[in-house]
Amino acid sequence: MKSIKILLPVILAAITTVATAQQHMADTMKMEHMDHHMHHPAMKMTGMPADTMPQHHAVMSSQYSIDLPMNRDGSGTSWVPDSSPMYAYMKHGKRWMSMLHFNQFIRYNAQDVFKQGSRGGSHFDAPNMIMGMTQTQVGKNGLFGINAMLSFDPFLVGNHGYPLEFQTGETYKGSKLVDRQHPHDLVAQLALSYTQHLGDNMDAFVSAGYPFEPALGPPVFMHRLSGMSNPDAPLTHHYADATHITFGVATLGFRYKDFKIEGSTFTGREPDEHRYDFDKPKFDSYSVRLSYNPSNNWALQVSNGWIHSPEELEPDHNVIRTTASVMNVTPYTEDSYLATTLVYGQNHISNHGETLPSVLLESTLQLSKTAVYGRFEYVKKNADELDLLAMLPTNPDLNINALTLGTNRIIFNFKNTDVRAGIQGTLNVSPTQVRSLYGTAPMAVEVYMRISPSLMTMGGHKHPKMVM
Repeated sequence: MKSIKILLPVILAAITTVATAQQHMADTMKMEHMDHHMHHPAMKMTGMPADTMPQHHAVMSSQYSIDLPMNRDGSGTSWVPDSSPMYAYMKHGKRWMSMLHFNQFIRYNAQDVFKQGSRGGSHFDAPNMIMGMTQTQVGKNGLFGINAMLSFDPFLVGNHGYPLEFQTGETYKGSKLVDRQHPHDLVAQLALSYTQHLGDNMDAFVSAGYPFEPALGPPVFMHRLSGMSNPDAPLTHHYADATHITFGVATLGFRYKDFKIEGSTFTGREPDEHRYDFDKPKFDSYSVRLSYNPSNNWALQVSNGWIHSPEELEPDHNVIRTTASVMNVTPYTEDSYLATTLVYGQNHISNHGETLPSVLLESTLQLSKTAVYGRFEYVKKNADELDLLAMLPTNPDLNINALTLGTNRIIFNFKNTDVRAGIQGTLNVSPTQVRSLYGTAPMAVEVYMRISPSLMTMGGHKHPKMVM
């Protein structure tokens, strides 16, 4: 299709640029590994010999392996590159190590600022999430972890969500949410995990949560370094990573070296509009994911999910979701890096035999206090998904393209907390069939403040590149 032909050269050029930058930096980066006899064998740090590193300044190991650094942990049980910086507060006790992360936006969001169509809207709101995790070593080879995540979206965004043209997914008051992003549930994650180290480079783990995230898709958008500055959920969210809040998940996984295979059983139904309660767990859906981190700078995954009846208003629609993603983080200095993510996701509506694909490419260039970021999306949605069957009864496929560019800067810091001011704009390219509603190229503009922990420090100093 024409959109894909236009997109492929952009994707290839981006990957080539990232790979070239990584190769350039590889010659200047040194890796040092800690001795496995320390309290957590995975604690590795550049620039400080293992035998001289203060124990109370050690970095947590992964929740799912004493051989791996915490930097590799993405959302749920997913992986990100080991070279990913961490923005969090950390507390080390005698037996437990704990970490807290949050991201709070305060913004004005105006969709279709030039009033090309009738589907735009504007809103003052404050999307957010706060996540805590704690873990302890059990014996010599075990790890036990507890995760919890809250979102105050129901209070600070509202049950109807925020305006976002061409967004779809979930329901409100008996209608589909269209041109709006749904809020996240107050309790977004409550999970336990146990990992057993089986020998050199091998682990097995089990995790369960209510709610939690199954082994399906890339790390969710709000936990990707490449997209953390963008207040908006991607238009491709329900094609790739929408299962991050699932009421009832159990996952079993096995790691060998830098490969991981895992499978989940979970509840297929999306969360309902009552954002304060706990939905009924059904465990009627399944997924499998293969992850591979070929080097410190790269993380790859492919996954497939068989999702039973995800949408409340279309209970007979089952979805087979297929995803693949590539993530790269290339550090430049102690507080500068380039983070890029490429995601392919598709939904196959099993009872219709229809397949709807999507592609997302997002990147953030962090230069000390200033970040410059962008996101390009292509997604195919049909008239039914956009609730336009009355206008388009033949239910045609609609090709949607969106380009977002933004920047923010740290304006001050207090108690290891950064306050940023930012602005971003999004250009949507409307499908021909719906330009009477949306206009040809509606533009959205957002201005915001973002509050989050600072880059995690070691003894009061920024972690030197956090390269593992």
